Amino acid sequence: MANNNTNNKRYKKPKPYRVNASKKKNKDTVPFRVIPLGGLKEIGKNCTLIECNNEILIIDCGLAFPEYEMFGIDIVIPDFTYLIENKDKVKGLIITHGHEDHIGGVPYLLQEINTPVYASPLAMGMIDHKLEENFLTCERHVIKAGSKFKIGSFKIEAIQTNHSIADSLAYSIKFPGGHVVHTGDFKIDYSPLDGKVIDLNRFSQLGDEGVDVLLCDSTNVMRKGYTPSEAVVRESIDEIFDNTERRIIIATFASNVHRIKYFFEASMKHNRRIAVSGRSMENVLALSRKLGYLDDLPESIFVDIGEIRKIPDRNLTIITTGSQGEPMSALTRMAYDNHKSVKLKKNDVVVFSSSPIPGNEKVISQVINKLYEKEVEVVLASTMDVHVSGHASSEELKLIHTLLRPRHFVPAHGEYRHLIEHAKLSNKLGQPKNRIYVMGNGDALEVEGKNARINKGFTSGEDVMVDGYGIGDVGSVVLKDRKTLSQSGLITVSVALDSESGSLMAEPQLRTKGFVYVEEHQDLLTEALNVVYNTIGKSASAGKLDEVSLTRAIKSDMKTFIYNKTKRNPVIIPVILYV
Repeated sequence: MANNNTNNKRYKKPKPYRVNASKKKNKDTVPFRVIPLGGLKEIGKNCTLIECNNEILIIDCGLAFPEYEMFGIDIVIPDFTYLIENKDKVKGLIITHGHEDHIGGVPYLLQEINTPVYASPLAMGMIDHKLEENFLTCERHVIKAGSKFKIGSFKIEAIQTNHSIADSLAYSIKFPGGHVVHTGDFKIDYSPLDGKVIDLNRFSQLGDEGVDVLLCDSTNVMRKGYTPSEAVVRESIDEIFDNTERRIIIATFASNVHRIKYFFEASMKHNRRIAVSGRSMENVLALSRKLGYLDDLPESIFVDIGEIRKIPDRNLTIITTGSQGEPMSALTRMAYDNHKSVKLKKNDVVVFSSSPIPGNEKVISQVINKLYEKEVEVVLASTMDVHVSGHASSEELKLIHTLLRPRHFVPAHGEYRHLIEHAKLSNKLGQPKNRIYVMGNGDALEVEGKNARINKGFTSGEDVMVDGYGIGDVGSVVLKDRKTLSQSGLITVSVALDSESGSLMAEPQLRTKGFVYVEEHQDLLTEALNVVYNTIGKSASAGKLDEVSLTRAIKSDMKTFIYNKTKRNPVIIPVILYV
């Protein structure tokens, strides 16, 4: 593998994995498992388990937003079956940061398992709000970078990292079976807005101590070079404020507290009042002020969104939700003239301080087009540095690998292509291929000493879909029906039969929803009705007028007829009534 490094002049060949002194003395190795329940081969619902000596530690518990064809689904969470079956082993849940894909599943987990939760101040505040909404409580422990604590036999250290939300942490986890490092979502930012630089020195020390398994963020592995610093956003925002006398409306993630704080500071510098719109934005900012992240901002700079008409345009900044085109978000309501307090004006400046989450591109594009129709000036991250990613690019990942030098490596947090490219990057840095494990949700990495193997399908890694109050009661069959309904509609066939003779008591009735416009397709429906008559006749001749047989026959014959006539497959529901 050394030859792979000869052309890489930026990095020397990593030093070999080092076993610390305590391990040298221990002749008996203790096996352990690393089990991802979510976050692999996908973006979202991050949740990973470490199991050793009949104890389980959970790292993150997030949600994912539904894919395009998940009709009616609100959110997607990991399958907690394994945790429920082994709830007596669960010792605690540690949180890397407060984004929804890392904390959104916590209320659903705590409905099933009563376990302590350990999180940084901002993440814990967000979790508290979720638990209050769901009338839940938990044993809570607020931690900070540098905190060292024990959960069962797991000795855990929280490590300062940088990300697009305050208080992001990586974790060093030591236990009888070994030493696991989980980076969480991170990037290396030497000039973060909060001044808290990632603790690379501690990562280096952990590498010297010996790391058995590294789980590392893979999201931006395909981006070459380095992820820009948040300082770049600050410069772009200054340029926007310096060059406009119009209203400035900035849409961003509510959780990006330090960036929002700079928007406030830039507004103050340019003699602008600040209005906030959007429930999640209001909630997070209230929490941030309570925790002291915004305590140096005077109350006088804020104005209620309902009072903005009194403020001249050149003296007003609006910070809003809606950077992802969410249908009910404040910016979307502004774009569609549905916001009760904000009516967009020609030449307003609307800034998208975000990048699209995969899958949201279409709805964001629709909102942007609506904004253009109103002749506002739209500033996007693709045209100006008003947003930078919170994830490490390839050169930053190389540095983390070089510092930690793990014995075994699991690419984490990413779609399949990201995991594969991260595996290749690790291999080029000297990690042997047989010690790199591209896993899927529900697999288990079983480690014992120097040896490890993937146990595929160790437990369920399936999506659990939340639809209103229903959790997990919508499966692939229901989704298939919903998709069919959305594409081809519904036909119901009502048949009333004499319970003794089996003869028709009345003419069969056809009803359609979302299939065809009845007034214009009477001939088609008349032919379909004849198909029903023929089917009933054939079934009667064969002595198969029981409900199951007749239902199956009507559905089959109608499906064939409708497809031959229209090349469509509506949902067909026969309703048999015996009188």
